[in-house]
Amino acid sequence: MRIGPYTIDPPLILAPMAGVTDKPFRQLCKQLGAGLAVSEMTTSDPRFWKTDKSLRRMDHDGEPAPVSVQIAGTEPQQLADAARYNVDHGAQIIDINMGCPAKKVCNAWAGSALMRDEGLVARIVEAVVKAVDVPVTLKIRTGWDADHRNAPVIARIAQDAGIAALAVHGRTRDQQYTGFAEYDTIAAIKAALTIPVFANGDVDSPRKAAQVLRQTGADAVLVGRAAQGRPWIFREIAHYLATGEELPPPSIGEVRDILLGHLQALHAFYGAPQGVRIARKHLGWYAKDRPENAAFRAVVNRAATSDEQLRLTADYFDALEAGVPSGFAAAA
Repeated sequence: MRIGPYTIDPPLILAPMAGVTDKPFRQLCKQLGAGLAVSEMTTSDPRFWKTDKSLRRMDHDGEPAPVSVQIAGTEPQQLADAARYNVDHGAQIIDINMGCPAKKVCNAWAGSALMRDEGLVARIVEAVVKAVDVPVTLKIRTGWDADHRNAPVIARIAQDAGIAALAVHGRTRDQQYTGFAEYDTIAAIKAALTIPVFANGDVDSPRKAAQVLRQTGADAVLVGRAAQGRPWIFREIAHYLATGEELPPPSIGEVRDILLGHLQALHAFYGAPQGVRIARKHLGWYAKDRPENAAFRAVVNRAATSDEQLRLTADYFDALEAGVPSGFAAAA
């Protein structure tokens, strides 16, 4: 599967998630089998491009190609300028956000709120496609609500404007992340287009990924929340798609090593104490299915330094691997 000049192999994409798909997490997921990892959304408002948050979101130094950057906004010219700016700073694919359901985004008429104005959608995609020489992709939902499922119309507008690939989250904006993804809608969009279409929604296992690809005919699947605390899901899906066999789960020792490497990357990227703070949510995700996870989080979240966070994490997983009490229940 290709996006412009880039081959995406395997056809597995880390979905953009605000506050999650930063550079350390994107790099980790690529190392563990993702064919593409999309950045968390960056603002199209130039007033905020020099903030610490934006500078980190636009930092792609050392990131393996292709680098896909998602932009969010509501003004066509501003989004076009943002696309050019991000290409100048390392983006090799520009992704336009019309799928975010967050109130603060939709209240500003960005994200999935844009789907309520098909004329504005056309002006945005045309402006961004014309502004840059790299492929432009688009992320949408099936519509604003159950009575306004206009994704097929938006999809045709996008293809006609030169969008290189389309990702469809199989829910309306009103659904947020509840209910079940509408794979039949994605299948209908795929059947009507000639550009690559990606299916998003509820892909949480190798078998589910294979089912979604069969049911929708999509060229790739996006994995979002299921990768939180489980970045190796990409290699598990890739192996299953290639062989029809499921990989055994990673050992406790491998999970420990992956997590410690992830923590070190977060500490290096954000510095202290911000890196320690940001790492806490990842620690919770990694440990959520482990014994004494609540007690572990209660203790490790009190770590004030990167060294302390790494030591407590290593001690916890070392105890799990050795099959001995971790001591976290008593400590909490």
